Amino acid sequence: MIFWRRRKDKGAGKKKISRLNSCKELTIPSHFLCPISLDLMKDPVTLCTGISYDRENIEKWIEARNSTCPVTNQVLRNYDLIPNHTIRKMIQDWCVENKNYGIERVPTPRIPTNSSQVSEICSRLMVETQRGNEKKCRELVGRIKILAKESERNKKCIVECGTGSVFAACFEIFAKVSVENCADLLKDLLFGLIWMFPIGEEGKTKLGSAISLRCMAWFLKGEDLSARQNAIIVMKELLSYDQSYANELTEIQDLAESLFQMVKVPICPSTTKASLMVIYSMVSSTLGENNNKVVAKFVNMGLVSLILEILVDAEKCIAEKALAVLDCFCNFQEGKEKAYDNGLTMPLIVKKIMKVSQMATECSVSVLWKLCKGGHEISIIEALELGAFQKLLVVLQVGCGEKTKEKATELLKLMNIYKDRVDCFDVSTGFKYLKRSY
Repeated sequence: MIFWRRRKDKGAGKKKISRLNSCKELTIPSHFLCPISLDLMKDPVTLCTGISYDRENIEKWIEARNSTCPVTNQVLRNYDLIPNHTIRKMIQDWCVENKNYGIERVPTPRIPTNSSQVSEICSRLMVETQRGNEKKCRELVGRIKILAKESERNKKCIVECGTGSVFAACFEIFAKVSVENCADLLKDLLFGLIWMFPIGEEGKTKLGSAISLRCMAWFLKGEDLSARQNAIIVMKELLSYDQSYANELTEIQDLAESLFQMVKVPICPSTTKASLMVIYSMVSSTLGENNNKVVAKFVNMGLVSLILEILVDAEKCIAEKALAVLDCFCNFQEGKEKAYDNGLTMPLIVKKIMKVSQMATECSVSVLWKLCKGGHEISIIEALELGAFQKLLVVLQVGCGEKTKEKATELLKLMNIYKDRVDCFDVSTGFKYLKRSY
């Protein structure tokens, strides 16, 4: 038998049993507990070996490519999971009997969906989409949404059935009809798409079309925070699979302004990261005159200064993305000029070296190299005064990528030229190490 006991030390025993006094204990029959997690089973299922487990735990065990029963260690003849209604009913009755102890009744689990059910819904969705029946499409999308909420297993089944490709096709068709009139359906489709990637080549083509991308950009300009969040995440996911769509994004009017606002007035960390990644793709993937126009737009809006403000206290993931964007902007003269003019630039860049992560260090070294190369005297001297020389030596000592090593070495040589201008420390010893090692 397993015991739930109320304890007063270290906050233990807080499993909704507040009505127990210190001298009472509530026993849980051992056959009610999942052998894997030792928690009360919510959806007991039985393997071919006759042992019952909670469905979620045994599914994870099987998904991890284990081929034996966790308890008996027998090789599984099949992976069929048979619902154990008897145990589940006993558990529910036990919960009701002990409700005075704060035990909540385990709800009756729903039957997991299957590929046939999902495929049928998707087929009907495509038919109704071709007919332009928005109301019926919303109903079918809602059914998919309900199934996905029930369990991770359902979500996995929905993705494997290619629902993402169907949603993408539906999104493109209704975006072509009328974004304003079909906004609710389009929002529902975006909400589903954020967890359906990868969506296949056909789905990617539909979602990456000019019509679909302009529809997402339209949502970014709106006031619906949920729609904006879903639109930017879907846009980011699409670009992570194919950067070529960034060229199409640069052609969309007012998208740069919308992305700037997404960074300036963040909804949540995930949308900030997604916005920075989309900006990075737009700036780094485009070529020629159009590239300069995009950069000029962002620079004139004050994005370089905004990124520097974000870097002051940004968490790791956001700092990495922000540094990558700043590094990208420093490929252009307009971006470098804004960086030179901001008093935060050099202190923040030097501070981030060896401070956040390897990726952040590589981006910081790259930014520093772009600002200092060509002998930009003011930047080099400021970097020396901030201790960049010592940090760059550490970067070389602990190891880094080949490109970062080359940039760090070149920076150290540049700084050695200006070392006599700085009296706060002696860099000659460090440079002797550099010549000896490289």
